[in-house]
Amino acid sequence: MAGKLYLCATPIGNLEDITLRVLRTLKEVDLIAAEDTRNSIHLLNHFEIRTPLTSYHEYNRIEKAYQLVEKMRAGKNVALITDAGTPGISDPGEDLVRICYEQGIEVTSLPGPAACITALTLSGLPTRRFAFEAFLPREKKEREAVLEELKTDTRTVVIYEAPHHLISTLKDLHFALGERKIAICRELTKRFETAFRTTLSEAAAWYETHEARGECVIVMEGRSRAELVREQQQSWERLSVKEHMEHYLSQGMDRKNAMKQVAKDRGVGKREIYQQLLATEE
Repeated sequence: MAGKLYLCATPIGNLEDITLRVLRTLKEVDLIAAEDTRNSIHLLNHFEIRTPLTSYHEYNRIEKAYQLVEKMRAGKNVALITDAGTPGISDPGEDLVRICYEQGIEVTSLPGPAACITALTLSGLPTRRFAFEAFLPREKKEREAVLEELKTDTRTVVIYEAPHHLISTLKDLHFALGERKIAICRELTKRFETAFRTTLSEAAAWYETHEARGECVIVMEGRSRAELVREQQQSWERLSVKEHMEHYLSQGMDRKNAMKQVAKDRGVGKREIYQQLLATEE
């Protein structure tokens, strides 16, 4: 029988956060694939895990994935771990999972630590709806495209950032999105864990004179839904009612439904739109 891929979440700082199930699995599998074997060996040595270790990282993620799949086809069980947290979250593990499914290999995920969820719950910002952006793209056009999408996103947004890029990212967010409440979470689960609750502009100013240390998670409030509705209404109000109607009629909408949508866009009753249309036709 073919083996299985086990996605094993490892601590993001505090070693006590590893689960009993992950410890047992790491001891029982035939091979552990790690993002950085030099980093992971310290974790494995701490828990006296002697399972063979191999590297699986950004630069060998496709070629090595097929090699690991061949081992699983031969009946070997493989555990995947990342440097910290849950494999497949902002790391090459997602490619291995995809290839396993394409090749008919069973995959299971062992839940545990994840910096994005830890920071979100620590931030004090709304948690019911959120968007995880991981690291913003470095390429300018792609970065601008993502920021443009975030302008109207009403969900709480979670972003990873390295300390040496933190100031530029805070400034880019403020320039593109305006002022937002944020929490910058650092040293998660460790002794000096902090959740710096502030705003984008205040955080950028703070880090101009204070050195950022450690990997950071920026948790940012989403766009105010009420403010977004007001802006949308104001943009429609720049059109006459007749022009607004033509916008929907040209898309194939019938007159009744177009009138209903225009009324909704402008925040008024359908009768008012009907009367304004009559006045323009007289």
